[in-house]
Amino acid sequence: MKIHEYQAKEILGQEGLPVQEGVAVESLEQALEAAKTLGTFSLVVKAQILAGGRGKGGGVKLVSSEEELKTAVESILGKELSTYQTSGQATVVKKLLIAKLADIEQEWYLGITLDREKGLPCIIFSTSGGVEIEELARTSPEKIINLHFDPTEGPTKQQASDLISSQGLSEELGSQLTDIIFKLSKFFVEKDCSLVEVNPLIVNPENKLLLLDAKINFDDNGLFRHKEILELRDESEEDPRELEAQKYDLSYVGLDGNIGCMVNGAGLAMATMDLIKLAGGEPANFLDVGGGATAEKVAVAFKIILKDPQVKAVLVNIFGGIMKCDVIAEGILEALKEVDMKVPLVVRLEGTNVDKGKELLKSSNISIIAAEDLKDASEKVVASIKE
Repeated sequence: MKIHEYQAKEILGQEGLPVQEGVAVESLEQALEAAKTLGTFSLVVKAQILAGGRGKGGGVKLVSSEEELKTAVESILGKELSTYQTSGQATVVKKLLIAKLADIEQEWYLGITLDREKGLPCIIFSTSGGVEIEELARTSPEKIINLHFDPTEGPTKQQASDLISSQGLSEELGSQLTDIIFKLSKFFVEKDCSLVEVNPLIVNPENKLLLLDAKINFDDNGLFRHKEILELRDESEEDPRELEAQKYDLSYVGLDGNIGCMVNGAGLAMATMDLIKLAGGEPANFLDVGGGATAEKVAVAFKIILKDPQVKAVLVNIFGGIMKCDVIAEGILEALKEVDMKVPLVVRLEGTNVDKGKELLKSSNISIIAAEDLKDASEKVVASIKE
């Protein structure tokens, strides 16, 4: 789960971290009031959407007067914003963060994420932070420091000392950075985060560190422990299909292709998507109905797939173990009673009760393209679109 920058800064501020002072607003009137509260018109106006790259997309404006503030607010608020992280999909900006403009001497990068290969949290730091950090990772990876730590112990003082020495930081800046690293690491572990990112972490003219931006992603599997975090969720910026799937414990992720996929088992779903690609097609989604889905869940899954206007064909690939093929067939038939099926449907069933499942589909008089194996199913669904 992602949260907005203004929410991340509020939370981190409560943890004792030095965050940029700002106010979240939803109207021009509130923006003008925020300027009064902050005591200045030397401000930055930042679109609040759940994606990075807002500055390059036109969602960040620097202002120095009331008129410039009005112009900036009117040019962003209520408008659609697309960035390199939104996959070409525009998002309507419903909130802005009005923050005090900070004087910047240096821009650093600080992040904490999970290194899945090593199974440990990893602190990522660079004194060359800012908007080009992704390019830096490609061209000069040696300028980025990675520090792994035990989540039960946190980073050590020695790790912090070594980092400070390697970067040639003063005692004053080193002390501040150590405090920030320790607090962020503790927060990362205790709140079940998958990412905490500060870009940039700035040094101001007074030689003080300040979190100028903040991004936090939480592991969905840990949210049951953090009801206060779950309350921050902005469902208006999430894929409604994914939200609907979550209600029925379905694993669904929308993609950019045109072949809808319904599969049982994450590994089989990934293999199905791979073979669709090999056959020259593009999957429209990842959808795992799980090993013990009911006919109701299957029907819901089918309807979610068909809500995607990009879907030109559907592939159902089921290997029945705990999941019985006849239950899948019943779910498909139930869904087709409620939706107008206008695209080709390819079904591959194998495993428990496979004969019963195939007979149910055959006797329904619904136009279904039967497939014998996964390769056959992938080739047939791609061919059905071309035909």
